[in-house]
Amino acid sequence: MHRDYYFCRMRHKKRKQVFENVKVIDAGAKGKTIGKAPDGRVIFLTNTVPGDIVDVTTTKKRKAYFEGIATNFHALSDKRVAPECQHFGVCGGCKWQDMGYEHQLFYKQKEVENNLRRIGHLELPEISPIIGSEKQYFYRNKMEFSFSDSRWLTLDEIQSDEQITDKHALGFHIPGMWDKILDIKKCHLQEDPSNAIRLETRNFALDNDLSFFNPRNQHGLLRTLMIRTTSIGEIMVMVQFFEDDNLKRNVLLDHLHETFPEITALLYVINQKANDTIYDQEIVCHSGRDNIFEEMEGLRFKINAKSFYQTNSEQAYMLYKIARDFAELTGDELVYDLYTGTGTIAQFIAKQARKVIGIEAVPEAIEDAKANAENNGITNAEFFVGDMKNIFNAHFIATHGTPDVLITDPPRDGMHKNVIQQILDISPKKVVYVSCNSATQARDLALMKDMYSVIKVQPIDMFPQTHHVENVVLLKRNT
Repeated sequence: MHRDYYFCRMRHKKRKQVFENVKVIDAGAKGKTIGKAPDGRVIFLTNTVPGDIVDVTTTKKRKAYFEGIATNFHALSDKRVAPECQHFGVCGGCKWQDMGYEHQLFYKQKEVENNLRRIGHLELPEISPIIGSEKQYFYRNKMEFSFSDSRWLTLDEIQSDEQITDKHALGFHIPGMWDKILDIKKCHLQEDPSNAIRLETRNFALDNDLSFFNPRNQHGLLRTLMIRTTSIGEIMVMVQFFEDDNLKRNVLLDHLHETFPEITALLYVINQKANDTIYDQEIVCHSGRDNIFEEMEGLRFKINAKSFYQTNSEQAYMLYKIARDFAELTGDELVYDLYTGTGTIAQFIAKQARKVIGIEAVPEAIEDAKANAENNGITNAEFFVGDMKNIFNAHFIATHGTPDVLITDPPRDGMHKNVIQQILDISPKKVVYVSCNSATQARDLALMKDMYSVIKVQPIDMFPQTHHVENVVLLKRNT
């Protein structure tokens, strides 16, 4: 809290206002909490829990609202709990760690309901209670860490008289600061051996003078580290190098291979672009396989370094079961699965459908989907690659048939208006809309409400300790 206040104070010295004894009354979008200024304007806060009573120093002033930070606490909310992570308040990755999990679920459910009603203006059935995650920590199967030779210094370090000698970091970006990396001692998001692999990589690099990346000056050997795990115990580790130094690269990778023989896939990429994205880069296998496998109801899904797979495996299984239940398949239906990714939902429902058509924009994902279907003995699923707004057109429908049921799981931005119009044009009997952003989901559903009625709504928590929430909606065509 104090660190955030210090930097906000320095940046907004001329514009700050102070409001005293503000009661925090709600949680809002993007994980921020809400108070009210004396003039009635909303104040969005970053370091409070609903129920706190605080003094607020503003950081932004707009016509309709303020943004601010609590600088003094008069009373603490009964919804508060002690954060598990030592990096809480600086890292920014788990902003709701100081709120009890039952309260997190309450506000996530409330956000879904509010978005569907206020943005979508939808007539809704009774919304099912949100499905919480059995694991509230150590639930992620994929983590990405960044190297830096000039790490973020905490306020305690800045105010200390001690000379700081170790300025290296392997951790997370400070929110809103692309070139500042917080060195992570222990992360509570991914199960072991994730922390052990990260720390060993960092320490070995320092002991052997392997340089850490400098994003401003674009130099240094080590750029990023990705760790993926699966529920059947397989592990993928990929190191992204900036400099192409074969000797130093092999020194590190050989050490990781020897130290962690349980690593299934040890990979690397040499990326000398200005950004860290790997989708246009060649991935090289140093040892083991170039992929790992996840399993679900007897199905095996191959995951490579570029694959999209839901990052909470246990809740992904729950999510797919909800989508399948909502589809109410009898075995006679032609189903379209839009934004199919690696075809996980498509294959998960294939046994209950006559045929499934999956569409996805990422070529590597479609390659994985086809390979997975073949490996799983699924013969009634076909997969096609292309930009959704272009490939999902009248010609495609004429070629492959009009779906009885359509499942869509778009990215956070929701569906393109052309995709929505195409759905309306072909008017399948049922649409199952899976969303990681209920605001854009509500916007899309508003465009469909003249033709479809909302029958079921099921929120599900994929990301405990954060404000993010997944939501599944069943639409049925009006007769």
